[in-house]
Amino acid sequence: MEEQVNHLFELTWAKFLSTPSNQRLLIAIAGPPGSGKTTLSQLLTKSLNTRHESLHPSSSSQPIATYVPMDGYHYSRAQLDFFPNPSEAHRRRGSEFTFDGSKFIDLVNQVSKGLGQTICAPSFDHALKDPVENGIKISADARIAIFEGNYILLPSSPWTTALPLYDLKFFISAPEQTLRNRLAARHLAAGLVPTLELGQDRADFNDIPNGRQIQQGILAHPSGTIDVILESKDDEAWALK
Repeated sequence: MEEQVNHLFELTWAKFLSTPSNQRLLIAIAGPPGSGKTTLSQLLTKSLNTRHESLHPSSSSQPIATYVPMDGYHYSRAQLDFFPNPSEAHRRRGSEFTFDGSKFIDLVNQVSKGLGQTICAPSFDHALKDPVENGIKISADARIAIFEGNYILLPSSPWTTALPLYDLKFFISAPEQTLRNRLAARHLAAGLVPTLELGQDRADFNDIPNGRQIQQGILAHPSGTIDVILESKDDEAWALK
């Protein structure tokens, strides 16, 4: 994983150096559930901030890079109660239709307009199982915003609206069995299931079909859309989150 992260870091840093100082660099990282998007996004964000701090040790500014997951754009459980089929919406939470994609696109548009104002985005509280308004703050002088989410690079509405706004687009692919094993372990660790076997059943019901939609949709139209496609290897580093 380290070699892959270093490659994306150097690519992103070079792109940042060529970005005008009054503009933000927007990065999009997508992939199926269990592919390691969160791990990669957080490591990339940390590496960018560390490099900047090492070059500007006396700077008192905010971190130069901010990580913005799309998890905060889950519809709340209360909102799902008003869906045409509330029971199905709750059971399929995490599927594309259970996210407010248009509201996420509004955020990307706002962030892309440049520096000068602090922008707030919702986070997601896994204990409460609901979004938290204004849980993420993108500071007025943050030069890099790293967006991460399952669906954000899909070649379909509403996601296509934001594709021209991203300066770099990274997609993480992974074998289905690797995803299934990671997701089963995740569900077990979170207390959602009592056994790994039931964790795999849970993954097969919702996560794996969602992953197929994502991988098939994005990998079918990579030309001109994705800058880097990398494979999430089956090792401990990728399986962190």
